[in-house]
This record gives sequence, C-alpha cells and structure tokens, in this order.
Amino acid sequence: MDILSSLGPTAIAGLAGLAVALLALYIGTRFLEQKETRDTLSQVDGYDVGAAADAGIIDEQALSGSMFERVGSQLFSGAGDFGRRFTPAGYVDKVRQKFVLAGRDSTAEVDRFLAMRVFAIASVPVLLFVMFVWNPLGFEGFTRIAITGAIIAALVLGPDAKLTRAVDARQTSIVSDLPDVLDLLTISVEAGLGFEQALDKTIETVPGALSTEFARMLGETRAGSSRADAMRALDARIDISEVRSFVLAILQADTFGVSIGRVLRSQADDMRIRRRQLAQEKAQKAPVKMLIPMVFCIFPALFVVILAPAMIQIVRELG
Repeated sequence: MDILSSLGPTAIAGLAGLAVALLALYIGTRFLEQKETRDTLSQVDGYDVGAAADAGIIDEQALSGSMFERVGSQLFSGAGDFGRRFTPAGYVDKVRQKFVLAGRDSTAEVDRFLAMRVFAIASVPVLLFVMFVWNPLGFEGFTRIAITGAIIAALVLGPDAKLTRAVDARQTSIVSDLPDVLDLLTISVEAGLGFEQALDKTIETVPGALSTEFARMLGETRAGSSRADAMRALDARIDISEVRSFVLAILQADTFGVSIGRVLRSQADDMRIRRRQLAQEKAQKAPVKMLIPMVFCIFPALFVVILAPAMIQIVRELG
C-alpha cells in the first residue's frame, strides 16, 4: 500500500496504459492467428471453414461480427484458457458437471464461466487499491474493511453460488414435475400407446426441464442409441434419486419382461408420496427458519417498545 501511495498520478496512469497496451497486443495476436488459419484453410479445395469452426479449429465469432464482439470473444477466450491452465485439478470437470446438471452443457458456457472467474479474481487487487489507497468514498476503519470483504466474497464466491442455485432450482423443478409426468405417462401407456409414443405425448403436454430431458433421450434413441444407454445418460444429466429410481425400474422391466404400465403406475404412486413427504418436511423446517429473524429482528424491537417506557420510569423514580 505504501508503494502504491508513493506513486504519483502520472506513474499510475503509465502503468494502466501499459496494461491496456499489453492486453491489446494479446488480443491482436490471437485475432491475427485466427485470421491466418482461416485464410490458409480457405485456400484448400473442398475444405469447409464452417465445419472447422464447429470442430473448434477456428473461432468463427472472432472473425465475424462487430469490433466489440470480436474483441470480447478474444478476451473471454483468452481468460477462459488462462482459467483452465491455473485452476486446481478437477475443478473444471466439476464446473462442467454442474453446467450439465443445470441444463447448459455447452463448452462455450464453461469457458465463459471460467473467464468470469478470472475477471472477478483479477479485479480484487484493483478493489484493494481503490478502497485502501485511493478511497474516493471516504470509508474508514471497520466499515471500509467490512465493505471490502463483502465485495471480495461476492466476486470470488458469487459465480459458484449462482451456478449452484441454478442446479438446485432445476432439480427442484424436475422433482416437482416428475409425479405429474409419470401420471400422464402411465395413462398414455395404459390407453394403448407404446412407451416412446407416450413420451412424445407427455413432452407435448407438460413443458419443462424434465420434458426437455425426455425429448433429448428420445432423440438419442432415434439416432441409434439403445434405450438403456439413453436412459442412463438421462440419469447422469439429472442426477436425482427419484429419476434414478424411475430409470432403474424401466430398465428392469425391459430386462425381465414386466409390464411397463404396471411399473409406471407403481412409480407414479411412489413419486406422489415422496412429493407429499417433501412438502411436509419443508413445512416442519419453516418454524426453525423463522426463529432467526424473530430473535435478531423482531424481538429486539418488541423489547424496546414494551420495556423502554418502563425502564425510563424506573430510572426517574430511582433518580
């Protein structure tokens, strides 16, 4: 802090200009590499540049669109590569698995998340300089430390917390929709439809994350994958015990020749009971969760309103 405070405005502006120049040099170098690769591939007879972009050999967005889009693409791409290189082992796989569970299993989404993590962590030294050296808002003492700590916690932990909330929200939605989907699926199968036709009817009738996963599973089976493999992939993408129980029941029914309608009826009844039990569990947790705001927010104000006049009167009488 003493070193930064001893630097004059000219030196600080020079360091900032140097950082911007290095960043511009890095972005320009990556853009020229991409452009050279595209020009070289375009000279090859019969080579599809669009297919090369789909395969990840070149970045089509970095070579098309506005100047802002091209610079932003290169900046996020470089930050994503930097994040992959310097993150702990296994962290990228965990992030990718969370994006799969959130229904956004795209490599671009993972790269964008890693880039945002890099930008958030890189902004921490800037925040420290602003709060403890420049201090334009005039915060002092514990207030400055508390505000800085809260902002750093939000920058470092915020992206992971937001991704975790997205996963929890999607899984909660799937658990809530599963009994209704199984009821409709059971009715359709008992009415004479096959399992795939019943899934099609259910997907059209009940929109949501679960129907989207069922549609993807049907697409995999129609593309040549077996039903067992497609349903196991469905279980891996959702990772919920209720869905895993449903998948195992359907696979056992296929293996042993049991009626799928009977299995679906049993699963629908079981899922309805589980949803009722989950609602009762949340209702039982509500009084415990209400205790904290009551103790720290409501009771102090209530004590002040009730006891303050009596305490004032006691002080006057004793005085």
